[in-house]
Amino acid sequence: MDFLTFRDRMNPMGCFNINQVLLWEKEFDRNNLTRWCRKGLLLKLRNQYYAFPEFRQEPDAARYIANRIYMPSYISLHGALSFYGMIPEEVVQLTSVTTLKTARFENAFGTFHYQNVKTPLFFGFRPMTIKNGRSLLMASPEKALLDLLYLNPYYKTEQDMEELRLDDDFLQNELDAGRLSDYLARFASKALDKRIKLLLKVYGI
Repeated sequence: MDFLTFRDRMNPMGCFNINQVLLWEKEFDRNNLTRWCRKGLLLKLRNQYYAFPEFRQEPDAARYIANRIYMPSYISLHGALSFYGMIPEEVVQLTSVTTLKTARFENAFGTFHYQNVKTPLFFGFRPMTIKNGRSLLMASPEKALLDLLYLNPYYKTEQDMEELRLDDDFLQNELDAGRLSDYLARFASKALDKRIKLLLKVYGI
């Protein structure tokens, strides 16, 4: 198979895995992928997952890839807080929540970290539509905060909460206090209850 035919077929996916290739072409020679990666025509994202180099120019490409290369998962913690403008920093490493085992991948699009939670805590996310009609799963602002403090228990003092540098306007006007309370109850964690109470006190909510 020639590369141009392959690119025309697979490029609309943004990123893809070998199983998707084989569904299209059962006799596809996997050695092509190795050869095209060596030539710089393809980028390997992780074992059996690939993208074309030009996809790096698309907005939200890293977020989309975070969702696709380790499923099920949704973007949360600092990556989601940054997306909503709740923290001032750009996030270099995207952290997602998954029911699979904890994992970490590095590729041309960035560093992708996945933190495991039990199935009952895999909730509080929603689809976000991005360019070309694609979608990705993103934690709600309330769930991103809860995931952050649940998975990182070293946030435990007033200074720790202040150093998050959460946006006051967002907290006061856009954070859904009722949803935060409902989601918090589903964690059934006294330690998390305590940390959230401290955060609300620090930010005057």
